[in-house]
Amino acid sequence: MIKLLGISGSLRAASFNTALLRAAQGAVPGEVVLEAATLHGIPLYDGDDEQRNGTPPAVRELKTRILAADGLLLVTPEYNNGVPGVFKNAVDWLSRPTSGLHDVFRDRPVAVIGASPGGFGTILAQGHWLPVLRTLGARHWNGGRLMVSRAAAVFAADGTLQDEGLRKQLGEFLQGFAAFTATNTQEQP
Repeated sequence: MIKLLGISGSLRAASFNTALLRAAQGAVPGEVVLEAATLHGIPLYDGDDEQRNGTPPAVRELKTRILAADGLLLVTPEYNNGVPGVFKNAVDWLSRPTSGLHDVFRDRPVAVIGASPGGFGTILAQGHWLPVLRTLGARHWNGGRLMVSRAAAVFAADGTLQDEGLRKQLGEFLQGFAAFTATNTQEQP
């Protein structure tokens, strides 16, 4: 059994990316479990606060969940042609050393998908994640791309995925990422 953790990079209740993550949970192959996480409760990174108080509880909990997973799925919005600040802030916190917890990114299989109301999907945000993931030492899966454009047309008002072609594409993407994860998962220290 492959265990993946997906993180939605949006805080909005009606986020297309959170809807995409929920759709992914329903599209994973039978031998895969995909849990969902959000960034709620993660404060702005402040080195002085970190020195005084250590890792915030919300960051510690998310780190623990990542460490329990075999692979990580980043579901990214695109703001102003780039990575959303709230998502990058969370990754910055997650990359910091935490007493009693190992590095959550080094050698971890990671894939990136995203949804946008615009016509280009999240192509630029996904591209901006590449140097970050490389710096963190993650094993980025680049065997497939999934960028949902014009997301308002593929999700119903309640956030359910209504486009069968996209559902099939999402399932194929997850199958490929799960296979990559299975062959690239190493025992973490």
